[in-house]
Amino acid sequence: MITFFVIGLTVHVVFFISIFDIYFTSPLVHGMTPHSTPLEPPASRLVLVVADGLRADSLFTPLPNGSSRTPYLRGIIEDKGTWGVSHTRVPTESRPGHVALIAGFYEDVSAVAKGWKENPVEFDSVFNESRHTWCWGSPDILPMFAKGASGDHVYTHTYPAVEEDFASTDASKLDSWVFTQVKSFFKSAQSNSTLKASLWEDKNVFFLHLLGIDTNGHAHRPMSQEYLDNIGLVDAGLAEVVSIIEDFFDNDGKTAYVFTSDHGMTNWGSHGAGHPSETLTPLVAWGAGVQKAKGVTEPQPYNDGFLQDWKLEHLRRVDVSQADIAPLMASLIGVPIPVNSVGVLPLLYLNNSERFKAESMYTNAIQVLEQFKMKMMQKKETTLSFLFTPYQLLTESKQAEFTQKARILIQLEKYEDIPGRNLARLCTCVAVVITVFLLIQRSPITYYIYCLLPVPVDTFKIIAQNFTCVSLTVRNKPGSCMAVYFCCPQVVSFFHRAMLTVGLAVLSLWPFLSGLFGKAKSRSLSWLVGCLCLAAFPLMPVVGREPNIHLMLLVAVCAYVPSLTHSSLQQKRGLPLLNQIISWSTLASSIFVPLLSSTRLFHRLLSIFLSLTSTYLLLSTGSEALFPPVLSWLMFVWINIEQEALLAQGMSSRQELSTIDFSANIDITKIRQLKLDDIRRSYFFVFFIITAFFGTGNIASINSFDPASVYCFLTVFNPFIMGGLMMWKVLLFLIVLVISDLMALHFFFMVQDYGSWLDIGTSISHYVIVMSMTIFLMLLSVVTHVLTSQRLVLWRQRKMHFP
Repeated sequence: MITFFVIGLTVHVVFFISIFDIYFTSPLVHGMTPHSTPLEPPASRLVLVVADGLRADSLFTPLPNGSSRTPYLRGIIEDKGTWGVSHTRVPTESRPGHVALIAGFYEDVSAVAKGWKENPVEFDSVFNESRHTWCWGSPDILPMFAKGASGDHVYTHTYPAVEEDFASTDASKLDSWVFTQVKSFFKSAQSNSTLKASLWEDKNVFFLHLLGIDTNGHAHRPMSQEYLDNIGLVDAGLAEVVSIIEDFFDNDGKTAYVFTSDHGMTNWGSHGAGHPSETLTPLVAWGAGVQKAKGVTEPQPYNDGFLQDWKLEHLRRVDVSQADIAPLMASLIGVPIPVNSVGVLPLLYLNNSERFKAESMYTNAIQVLEQFKMKMMQKKETTLSFLFTPYQLLTESKQAEFTQKARILIQLEKYEDIPGRNLARLCTCVAVVITVFLLIQRSPITYYIYCLLPVPVDTFKIIAQNFTCVSLTVRNKPGSCMAVYFCCPQVVSFFHRAMLTVGLAVLSLWPFLSGLFGKAKSRSLSWLVGCLCLAAFPLMPVVGREPNIHLMLLVAVCAYVPSLTHSSLQQKRGLPLLNQIISWSTLASSIFVPLLSSTRLFHRLLSIFLSLTSTYLLLSTGSEALFPPVLSWLMFVWINIEQEALLAQGMSSRQELSTIDFSANIDITKIRQLKLDDIRRSYFFVFFIITAFFGTGNIASINSFDPASVYCFLTVFNPFIMGGLMMWKVLLFLIVLVISDLMALHFFFMVQDYGSWLDIGTSISHYVIVMSMTIFLMLLSVVTHVLTSQRLVLWRQRKMHFP
């Protein structure tokens, strides 16, 4: 039994880790030769300004009186430069957005293991190709480009990370800091001959990262006055900085400017997904080598209505993809296009000769072709010649890998009907063949584990039979397919939470359909009401919820801390220290407090419920705070109604619930045999567990960045602590989880390595959840035993001896 458990646990751990190796490997290739336009570039230097979290409509939409909150940039658009909408891609987050802008490629999926902080592999960028780059801004963005640069020519100036506080009285101070530092920098250069000489060299870049708008958007929402005022501050600061730069370089006309954003923001202050408010960002370019504003009289090829809303229908609009900005900047200052760039040079932004445009387009095409050749060469070197087929598209490289793996599986399935006594010999032969095959192809060590893992556990035949069974019995034997349909509602509920509502509505009828209503009317009605109340939660919104602190006050006294915290943040007084101490103390003590109560069934369960709910409330912002009480109420009713069901089955020797003590020794002789009705109980149990996970949309709140849930604990940006707290909120109901490996197999093939972080994170979460159920079953069993049967005694009463 122990051997079986160890082998099973090992298999699950390997497959648990495998998705990160199979789905989330970096698509970037290295070793290409950089290419640049051989002609004289129009600009000697580039100023890149990125207003983090700025929506396109927030910048371009005029005020009701017809004026603009950004008069300087509006003047540039109408006279000196070219403008348009930069279309970002999911995930709409700061790191992948800046990588697309500066390096020219979109999200590297292997970064899922690194979080926000950095790209997991080195990459080329416009900064790396420049002669010198000076950067000012956030410590979360700038070090990433300095780390990946070859040499020490990228200089970063950042403020302390503690300044990125969502509870700050005025987050626009982050942008003011940047402008002040830039002005001081150029002022000091006047008296520093070495620095001044470096600044006058060509191929230089100045990067201003402005985080205040994004921070104010998270804290106050994009429609707030704080957010809009911050945009005005950026416009005024930009005008002043441009004037200082032009004066420093004696108005030589050799400076190019690009103003844009890494991503937008939803109306409720989050970003990460693909809503237009998140993917549409502004782009304004002007200066050396940039086409000036051009008036138009004919209708433009845009049907989104923005031109009329923004009062810009008389000016030519040039939209781009976000990665197109990197080759544009490289062409303006004459540096090589980043070797991993997939951007296409937007010619309409260039103001130069036709020859220069043609050379720039050629350079862009050669740079993309270099990636194609390198990828094909790498694939050819690691593939047997008779299996290698030249492909037409870059994306077919991944298809080639899956084709090879599929051929291996097909070979394995041919041995389906070989007798069991010869299976060991066959497995050994196949293992040798696979090993030689992988050695020839120079495959990673993990490929050996995936391919050879079935050999020691004799699962070749089992896997083949299971797949054959599923494929044949579904068509020919409807009665044997119940297991497949049995799991369908649980699987569907991972993607459509409304299925939980349907399931709970059906479960609410169980006492009436089973005949228990006549024997326990009050408990049956409680079950009905509890199921229907719980069914309302999956219908509530996942993201975009407005905080409803007043509703939380109805739940428990513990809601006082979120209420006070919310009030303090509204008044811009920051996070009170007392609230922070209470929140962290509650979190730390929630595991041990239940051990102080009696081990009687209802006393201990009530203690566990109150302890975990208090932490859940601190992490709640609205109606989800009602979810734990409703779920616990339903579980309480379920325990009682199951007792009635046992009585109805003729088990008169049942033990009263009020007399059950978790610490009592179990009498093995009184343990009953499993019955058919236990299948129904296990189904109810799994359904309630999935409801606990997805009933309030907590998984989505983790994968779509919105820090409001953790404001009681901290407001300074820290993705790992914030993510850990939100994951703990989900794991509060992770007591004992058992779901079949059929669901794990289903979710394995549905893991996504593309799309928004919400889509990618949700697909990973689904797989991780179902795999964790088996991996952590024994550990959780121990924890459950401790929480229910053990009791802490802080002091003991002295024995009294009477005469």
